[in-house]
Amino acid sequence: MIFLHHISFGFPAGDLLFNSIDLTIPSNSKSALAGSNGTGKSTLLRILAKQIEPQAGNITVHGGLFYVPQMFGNFDDLTVAECLKIDQKLEALHKITNGEVDDNYFETLNDDWDIEERSRQALQYWKLNSLEFTQKLASLSGGQKTKVFLAGMMIHQPEVILLDEPTNHLDLEGRNLLYDFIGKTKATVLIVSHDRTLLNLADTTYELSNQGISIYGGNYDFYAAQKEIENEALQNDIHSKERTLKKAREKERETLERKQKLDARGKGKQEKSGVARIMMNTMRNKAENNSSKLKAVHAEKINTISGDLRELRSSVRNSDQMKVNFNDSGIHSGKLLISAEEINYAYDEINLWKENLSLEIRSGDRIAITGRNGSGKTTLIKLLLGDLQPSAGKIARSDFQWIYIDQEYSLIDRTMAVYEFVQQFNDRALSESEIKTLLARFLFGKETWDKKCGVLSGGERLRLLLCGLSISQKTPDMIILDEPTNNLDLQNVEILTDSIKDYRGTLLVISHDAVFLEEIGVRREVLLK
Repeated sequence: MIFLHHISFGFPAGDLLFNSIDLTIPSNSKSALAGSNGTGKSTLLRILAKQIEPQAGNITVHGGLFYVPQMFGNFDDLTVAECLKIDQKLEALHKITNGEVDDNYFETLNDDWDIEERSRQALQYWKLNSLEFTQKLASLSGGQKTKVFLAGMMIHQPEVILLDEPTNHLDLEGRNLLYDFIGKTKATVLIVSHDRTLLNLADTTYELSNQGISIYGGNYDFYAAQKEIENEALQNDIHSKERTLKKAREKERETLERKQKLDARGKGKQEKSGVARIMMNTMRNKAENNSSKLKAVHAEKINTISGDLRELRSSVRNSDQMKVNFNDSGIHSGKLLISAEEINYAYDEINLWKENLSLEIRSGDRIAITGRNGSGKTTLIKLLLGDLQPSAGKIARSDFQWIYIDQEYSLIDRTMAVYEFVQQFNDRALSESEIKTLLARFLFGKETWDKKCGVLSGGERLRLLLCGLSISQKTPDMIILDEPTNNLDLQNVEILTDSIKDYRGTLLVISHDAVFLEEIGVRREVLLK
């Protein structure tokens, strides 16, 4: 069980990320932590894992806790055993079995005589059979690093497990192993992830926002459905408030016009009746004061309604305004774009694939390239685009325009400023103000326009690239996405999904995210073995 009482955390500048959070997570539950980008989901997990301290509040965790982080860079200099925190026990076990009877070794081992066997079994479960405990983490792939930490769950058998984006680098086999483990474990599990299949294994979803934590009694699909209902209600409130504002402005105009007519008519009567000038001035001043008071009353009412409307609009999902409206591709549907016959690629004279590959890609196809980590998915893309030459077979290509978007968004020049980068896409001579309006629509305010692209997060780079595509009038004939949802939160996955699913050109996608592939309408799969 986990208790959070009045937890607050902020940045050195003084801005609070979240304030006075209270939450109780019951034992043996499986929970998901959702929320928009930047609300502090990973930070909250790190606080629970005692990686960082909160500014205020108390945390109570019943039982042992195991934390699987999102990033592994600071572990690269450690061995596998050190990452799993079993190095001292393994050393003590080996010393004892070699005949050394120092009491410190027995104290360190603490009767955990099967630690090596249990650790081997855990690595075997995650398909890391050939891994040595003495290997440095830096020598492993991203998927292997993740699996090492996931193996720690089985070795230490904790009562509480915290998972931060655990499927980012896992292939389909690894994901299925994780889904199976989560389904069977009796531990209390809290998950931060963009993997909707994993989130649907949760029985409760907590949403972290700048208002605190809200509880939704179901998995991610239930949460998403409830959020859709809330969003529809929000849109209805916005439309109602817009109508109220329009009526208030019309009422203000009508009232002021009626007042002006009455004042003018009264002034005319006074002049005809020969009222003294001093009296006329007094009456005019009184009329002007009355008009000012009338304007102030209406202005206050309109300002109140406008403020309510701004607050409602600020609650609208960002994804609703960050959609790229692609033009149709200039190539007719069904045209043969790429033909590959019996191709293969050799590393050190060893073929990458057991069997040569043959495939055709036609305009309008939506194809997923799948396979285990290391099966050559990115290599195949480079062969198809001509960046590599096959060691066997041949590839023919027609003339077409393509854009390749990898998980690091390396298409973006990190040395360029935000505004400078999107200006490259301005092939329809938009004005500076129009470009900056589009940047604002993709959540790049004026304080970011001179910021270097190299400091942007993965989600920010995605939004910047989509902004550039929305500026350009030239829609690419083919879009290639290489693990596009890695390192993105759910909000940015939703933004990408909404943009891509309406694209009418040819789509080639490397992804292990089955829900994402389904939602963008992938119809074919090329499985590499």
